[in-house]
Amino acid sequence: MIKKFLISIITTLSLASAAYAADSQIWGTMIIPNILGYGQEQSLHLGPWFTFLQGVYFSKIFLATIIGVPALFLGHYLIFGPKIFSHAGKKIYIFPAMQRIVHLLAAVAFIILIPSGLMIVFAKYLGGGPLVAGARHLHGIATLIFLLSLIPMFLFWVREMLPTADDIKWVLILGGYLSKEIKEIPAGKFNAGQKMWFWMATVGGLIMIGTGAAMYLQDFNYGIASSLGLSQIDLLRISVLVHNGLALLITAFFFTHAYMSLFAIKGAIHSIINGYKEHDEVMYLHSSYYKQLKQSGKIE
Repeated sequence: MIKKFLISIITTLSLASAAYAADSQIWGTMIIPNILGYGQEQSLHLGPWFTFLQGVYFSKIFLATIIGVPALFLGHYLIFGPKIFSHAGKKIYIFPAMQRIVHLLAAVAFIILIPSGLMIVFAKYLGGGPLVAGARHLHGIATLIFLLSLIPMFLFWVREMLPTADDIKWVLILGGYLSKEIKEIPAGKFNAGQKMWFWMATVGGLIMIGTGAAMYLQDFNYGIASSLGLSQIDLLRISVLVHNGLALLITAFFFTHAYMSLFAIKGAIHSIINGYKEHDEVMYLHSSYYKQLKQSGKIE
């Protein structure tokens, strides 16, 4: 039933997206009355910054990110290798089924959002046309999938994602990932790195939905810009700059999250598939949480 519901929602919204795109005058002459030129009254004079960043530097920074971050992790893997814990012993149940389903939705969304977003960033190198237009629509559909996961994901984990003293200790030793030694790391159910990714994905993701909507619906008269005291072009430029800035951070964090779950900790990905973490993994990498479980009698 849930599957049918999701399919119907995505189908309906994707058709609506295509219909809006077909009626949009964004690339026609009707856009001209909606924007103010450089230096005119009410303008925030963002034109030079927008041209400087969007026209020259964003694509270079994105390229450096998608090459540099994986290269950094490749170096880490070759030098330190993965942390390996026994899969033969006891396991600890961490993630209930509904949390795993919501996480799966978010994961699918990001797996679509990041490549399609990069295709939009590098559109001119891909020749534009139907390929990039398709990526744009796919990006919109994936945003809706992410939106379905956003609220439950936030409600499930927000309390456990609040900062604690352990987070400072974790950051100071970078979670123990710069050592081959297996030792107890101060962390709760989620470590500081996971918490940073959570807040970036949820709060940052929500801001990206808003800025993305502002870009997507830029030529429809919703009165958003005027209600904020902005011209339409200023709202568009601010949205693009904020959206791209957050996209850079989210891309880097996503690569980090993927590396940690797939490579840095051998078998860690299983916990979000079947709900169970290895006993030793929890004991060493989430030592504070392990002690809480022991004290509460949830584990022996």
